[in-house]
Amino acid sequence: MPGYRATAGTTALLTLLVLVLAGCSTSRGSDTVGDGPVRLTFWSALRGSQEVVDEFNRTHTDIKVDFQQVPSGEQGGWAKLSNAARAGNAPDVATIEYPQLPSFTIDGVPRDITKLLPDQVRRKILPQALDLTTFDGRTYAVPVDIEPMVFLYRKDIFTKNHIPVPKTWAEFESSARELKKAQPRSRIASLFTTGGTLYMAGYAWQAGAQWYRTSNDTWRISMDDAPTRKVAGYWQRLKDEDLVRVEPGSSQQWRAHLRSGETAGYLAGAWAAGSMMASTPDGKGKWAIAPMPQWDPAKPKVSTQGGSTFMVTKDSRHPKEAMEFISWMVTSPDALRAKLASGVSSAFPSVPGLVPVARKEMDTSYFSGQDIFGLFHQQAEMITSTWKWGPRMVSTTTSGDDGLARAGAGSGTVLEALREAQSRTMPDLKSLGLSVTTD
Repeated sequence: MPGYRATAGTTALLTLLVLVLAGCSTSRGSDTVGDGPVRLTFWSALRGSQEVVDEFNRTHTDIKVDFQQVPSGEQGGWAKLSNAARAGNAPDVATIEYPQLPSFTIDGVPRDITKLLPDQVRRKILPQALDLTTFDGRTYAVPVDIEPMVFLYRKDIFTKNHIPVPKTWAEFESSARELKKAQPRSRIASLFTTGGTLYMAGYAWQAGAQWYRTSNDTWRISMDDAPTRKVAGYWQRLKDEDLVRVEPGSSQQWRAHLRSGETAGYLAGAWAAGSMMASTPDGKGKWAIAPMPQWDPAKPKVSTQGGSTFMVTKDSRHPKEAMEFISWMVTSPDALRAKLASGVSSAFPSVPGLVPVARKEMDTSYFSGQDIFGLFHQQAEMITSTWKWGPRMVSTTTSGDDGLARAGAGSGTVLEALREAQSRTMPDLKSLGLSVTTD
């Protein structure tokens, strides 16, 4: 298929999907279009969705979209969509994050859109993004954005103290020591005790880890493989030597430390730049963004943190029209402009051709005029395609976060937290009827 790049095997997932979707993928086709426009329902927690829908409805006559804002996933959005799908009345189009897509796919919520996704749209999407929504050659969602991990840092603090911006993880540790010595109350970054498992996933991914993979119809889980052990040991050392701040992610405590300069850096997806501008406005002119530190600069690798996709659900009676709506949202400059009209966003579009639009619409004076989208584009091209999310990431991350909270309090280690996440995830996967083993 033009524009499609083969992915790593996910036969075990596909085997279950065949059973789950066999009775639903063709059970409900599009209704015959009458004199009026086709009406679609769209659920999303993404900011700016209403503005995007308004623009679509203004410029399209044959399709009209009814939008419903739903809570973010962890605040109830995932449960709402799951319940609707079980009742057979899921919306035509819904938003889902990358880590949760395999779980929803196993549960039969999204439709197989391999043949629905137009080739001209497929070719526009960054292959690494599409890889995360494709299992064994079948595509189940269209990427909205993909968020390469980067390093946001207090340029004024680094400059004042003559601390180099780290290009490698060894330099990151060295810079952390220099910062602590120069400003004893400041730390280079945070080890998160809530939400931290997904950050650890990003670090491990970059280092070459594969927490989930499949072979011979069996899921193989290894959250303590060699790359993960390297990453966990590294962060454990930073924590034990008091070189990073240990605190809950996205907490008021964390934001207060960012504002005061007591936390002088943040490792996160590209989206975090816009979030920083909105939540820490008095940081204007103080912050800059650098590439993620590398383990081996000669072989740079980048992972992601965050990002969303659009799915056509199995319950949609209008899959072709739903795909037309999604294609427009993902590829149209007008759609992106409408989204950005709702507020600042630095999310990196899954279609790199939209970067000029994103760049034009964003005032980057907060980052002293730095071409942040140019940096994001460069980093996105280096995202490695070896990673697959697991079938029950909510359970995995909840267990991992529990362990990280204990590790942060001095009871246990980062690696033990990840091992516990693995062991507590196993029963959930087996309950799905999956063949599961650990390496």
